[in-house]
Amino acid sequence: MSATVSETIDIIENAPIPTWFRIGGRADRLSRPRDAGELSRVLDAAGGEVRVLGDGANLLVDDDGIDGVVVELSAPAFTDVQIDARAGTIRVGAGAKLPQLIHAATKAGLAGLEVLGGIPATLGGAIVMNAGGAYGQIADVIARVHGIDRAGGRVTLERKDIAFGYRHSGLNHLILTHAELVLPAGDPEQLRRRLLEIMEFKKKSQPMKENSAGCCFKNPTLAGDVEGLGAKGQRVSAGMVIDRSRLKGLAIGGASVSPVHANFIVTAEGASARSVIDLMDEVTRRVKERFGVELEREVVVWKRGGK
Repeated sequence: MSATVSETIDIIENAPIPTWFRIGGRADRLSRPRDAGELSRVLDAAGGEVRVLGDGANLLVDDDGIDGVVVELSAPAFTDVQIDARAGTIRVGAGAKLPQLIHAATKAGLAGLEVLGGIPATLGGAIVMNAGGAYGQIADVIARVHGIDRAGGRVTLERKDIAFGYRHSGLNHLILTHAELVLPAGDPEQLRRRLLEIMEFKKKSQPMKENSAGCCFKNPTLAGDVEGLGAKGQRVSAGMVIDRSRLKGLAIGGASVSPVHANFIVTAEGASARSVIDLMDEVTRRVKERFGVELEREVVVWKRGGK
């Protein structure tokens, strides 16, 4: 069922929100604008209060669903990829899938994205959370971003004006529409081999075939010296901290801490969004109790009345 906000904007009601957990509620209203102009009109109609749905890879939607308007940038205007291998640049829509972009850049002999192999996301989502891992981060190749602010105004930001940090960009006030990347030249075959190596490592060390949202918690920075973990100011692996808290296999409902990698919560039949939320809270509580370390969620949880 759909209700038309204006002559050119369609809103889908009671829309499913696909996430990598394969569970969770629905959106009261969902819009897939066809271009930036229509996106501005959706923002105006919603009073600027929208959530942006990317690939659903690090997202959990509460069982009761969410209010407001969800925007999905899946139209061709937001997924286009323009590669200039000679200049070492890529202009790409925020709705483009990161894995496909990585393969396209590698094939074109442009280096820097292959280090993000195995990270499921749209480009916009990857930029907003500054996606990365042990091998690099998306911020390393960003030249500038283009987006729309909550009032519907067009915004362009240069790399130097973006507050990139660990899993942070400071761009949550914008809805990204495109980005421009600058990448050094590389040998396509060597880049392909490097990508395959990274993917193979992740397949062996992460539960890639399970329903999960990837890493559940950000790697914490120790507030003080912690015996067995590290020194004050050191950023340590959340997976290691959870593992040393002996929480692998801990389960609530159909959600459990993966025995393969402790920073992954996986879901099975019977799982609900509430069981995942309760398990994340329990892991946080036990790690705090065991080591005095505060874990911060990397998984985004959408609920009615706000995130």
